[in-house]
Amino acid sequence: MAIWLRNHVKPPLRGHVVWFLLLPCLMPECVGLWSTSQCSLQSPEVTGLVMAGDVLIGGLFPLHVDRATSQTSFEAKPPPISCRTFVFQNYQWLQAMMFAIEEINGKPDFLPNITLGLQIYDSCLEPTQALQGTLWMLTGKQSHILNYHCQWDGRLAGIIGDAGSSCSILMAHVLGLYRYPQISYFSTIPLLSDRSQFPSFFRTIPSDDFQFRGLAQLLKHFDWNWVGLLATDSDYAQHGVQVLKTELKKARACVAFSENVILTRPDRNAPYIAQVIRNSTANAIAIVSLDSHLIPLLNELVGQNITGKVFIASEAWSTSALLSEKKYAKILSGTIGFAIHSGEMVGFKEHLNSVHPLHFPSDIFIKEFWEAAFGCQWQDYGAMQGSWNTTNNLCTGEEKLDNLYGIYNDVTSPRITYNVYRAVYVIALALQDLQSCRHGRGPFHHETCAGVSSFQSWQLLHYIKNLHFQNKDERQTIFDASGNSLPQYDIVQWQIVEDGTMQHRLVGHYKYKALSGESLYINTSVLKWTGKTEVPISVCSSSCPLGFRKAAKQGAPTCCFQCVVCPVGEISNQTDSTECSRCPSDQWPNVRQDHCMLKSIEFLAYEETLGAILGISSILLSLIPITILGLFLYYRNTPIVRANNRSLSYLLLLSLALTFLSALAFIGYPTQEKCLIRQVAFGFTFTLCLSCILAKTLMVVIAFRATKPNSDLKKWIGPHFSYVIIVLCTFCQILLCVSWLIFSPPFSEYNTSTQPGKVIIECNEGSSLAFWCMLGYLGLLAFVSFVVAFLARKLPDSFNEAQFITFSMFAFLCVWLPFIPAYLSTRGKYTVALESFAILISSSALVSCLFLPKSYLILVKSERNTKHFLMGRGLK
Repeated sequence: MAIWLRNHVKPPLRGHVVWFLLLPCLMPECVGLWSTSQCSLQSPEVTGLVMAGDVLIGGLFPLHVDRATSQTSFEAKPPPISCRTFVFQNYQWLQAMMFAIEEINGKPDFLPNITLGLQIYDSCLEPTQALQGTLWMLTGKQSHILNYHCQWDGRLAGIIGDAGSSCSILMAHVLGLYRYPQISYFSTIPLLSDRSQFPSFFRTIPSDDFQFRGLAQLLKHFDWNWVGLLATDSDYAQHGVQVLKTELKKARACVAFSENVILTRPDRNAPYIAQVIRNSTANAIAIVSLDSHLIPLLNELVGQNITGKVFIASEAWSTSALLSEKKYAKILSGTIGFAIHSGEMVGFKEHLNSVHPLHFPSDIFIKEFWEAAFGCQWQDYGAMQGSWNTTNNLCTGEEKLDNLYGIYNDVTSPRITYNVYRAVYVIALALQDLQSCRHGRGPFHHETCAGVSSFQSWQLLHYIKNLHFQNKDERQTIFDASGNSLPQYDIVQWQIVEDGTMQHRLVGHYKYKALSGESLYINTSVLKWTGKTEVPISVCSSSCPLGFRKAAKQGAPTCCFQCVVCPVGEISNQTDSTECSRCPSDQWPNVRQDHCMLKSIEFLAYEETLGAILGISSILLSLIPITILGLFLYYRNTPIVRANNRSLSYLLLLSLALTFLSALAFIGYPTQEKCLIRQVAFGFTFTLCLSCILAKTLMVVIAFRATKPNSDLKKWIGPHFSYVIIVLCTFCQILLCVSWLIFSPPFSEYNTSTQPGKVIIECNEGSSLAFWCMLGYLGLLAFVSFVVAFLARKLPDSFNEAQFITFSMFAFLCVWLPFIPAYLSTRGKYTVALESFAILISSSALVSCLFLPKSYLILVKSERNTKHFLMGRGLK
């Protein structure tokens, strides 16, 4: 028998199904020689809602969301899965499928001569339940037989479901082998977009990849960069958390904590997670989970009175009716998240209110729904199913759903419900395209078509892949190449209304547009935060104000930082700046270091006090040698003027006047011309002055030495020798200055580095070496004059000029020797002020020591201004 089976019976799918069972059924209709109970896996009998039709559409809905756990010792047969907590909202999804099928069957021009039927099973959000329901629909038997279809009352077109991604993945593996279309209304895990693993999977809800990119943008929109993450240990939630972490990293946000809700534990480890939430500084917490899995955690948060947190909801629970109870209002008020885009279903509310146990006897779930809705108990039903009512209030059937206000008949914003409705129409439209096919123009081999009563699952799959729907303006593709629908989400916020109930208010949207890409919009005017008027803050470290930069804390995430003031000369004009920027060279930070302002320009101006004093002093002091020159000219024939070469005295007085006036070149705006001339003028006038003094000193020495008999110095006595000395000494300085001006001339420059916050307009000397050589040459002349005068100070004479030259040179050197270190230590306008002051003081010292005594004799002691006095025979 086994050899005959191997040679004559082919597997239903080539290369995919392993023959781990030898089944007695030899025909697809399962007409076997032996009882089917002898060739099926051990499994509990499956019961679901069935509505007969020519073509059947399957549906899996989690009508119950709480599984009763039990210890399994395997000493006895494991008990069947028991599900509790009937969910009105999910029952509305079931009614949406029934409503869509009734609506389609009621259209005579839509699928004529074809009646749609349905098979519905309660998956209880359990993968094993979902798999049992899937096999029940595929095989058509309550005790399912793998690889065989025993459906007698209609051909299965496809299955709509399930809600949970974990359940849908398990279903998709099975349905993909047989190429049965599967359309999920609530499974969002991106893994299901993999066509190599799930070739027959579609969904009317966007993929999580799009959702979690949007959630990261939502967090960024509110500047929440310190975020806690919670997720169940399901495939859907774990993948979502990983995508969210990646997107948060791109948005430069940090994860404060990441915890898993362990579904295998009865308490969902809620006490531990509650403590993590309480102790965390993160006020924004993103939760990726199904609503039913959060009930233990929310109960724990309510019990510990943990408030002040903003929850960011994934679409799986963002509009949950199960969590919208008043007892959770204090915890969940202000929650914001993504919700499935809602649609319009005309007549659906009337359908919901028309549901009645007497009108729908085939609905095996309606009596349980009725008991839960009205708090009563059917006399022949409650004892078997378990009572919803502890007061033994019996259901009469007279109750009115119109008077029942709750989640079941709320159709103001049908979201998942609308996705179920769309999924039914996807299969119906595909069947319509299949029915309207014309032979000779078909899509299959030899351009053939498939009949509605005899099509294969893979043939209907072809039409779903290429399905288009017609709206008022254009034809749009429902599914992309991966089986995903057009991504679009509504953004909702949970707000408490006047009666204390929770409302899911539409506050924005997130959608994908072909031209502009992803876009996030939030109407901030309708946002409400619990106990706050402003957006709550969720950051690890407060923003760094202007003038500060962020500095990382060792061992802490990038969102945890400390604020450090910008260094001197730098600013930060943005909050949370990571770096400070240096101001341009002509600008300087203000006191708060948040913007640059123009530096104050500094130079020794005539308008300021110091400049004015030096300028006036220069002019007034220059009048002294001019006055003395006039005095000497007037008394030019007197002995005291004629002594020591009066022409040298005239030249010396003139050079001293010019020396005083050279200080003016250091005052005022340092133009290019002024920079070229001021040091040269200073050097030339002082060289001329010191050359005259040196010539006068040498003439004194020569004059006294020449009086000795047979002295050779007599030939040097005369004015020509003095002029030679002056010309030679001055020429050396002129040669040095000309070389300076040719090869490295001084120039005007803006000095921005010497003093913070100031632009010093000054003269750059060009060559520091030339400047110090010029100054050193003056020192050399002064030193030589001092030495010569010092040696000649005791020569016999009633008015020995060498003594005064010694004092003048000593005073000159006393001024300029301290000038060198003082010049090197000062900056800005005080440098030129110091040099001007040194010029005036040294020049005044020369005038005072050389000419004031003579002027005194001329004006006050005229009786001494005689030849006899000068020859040592003066008054006794």
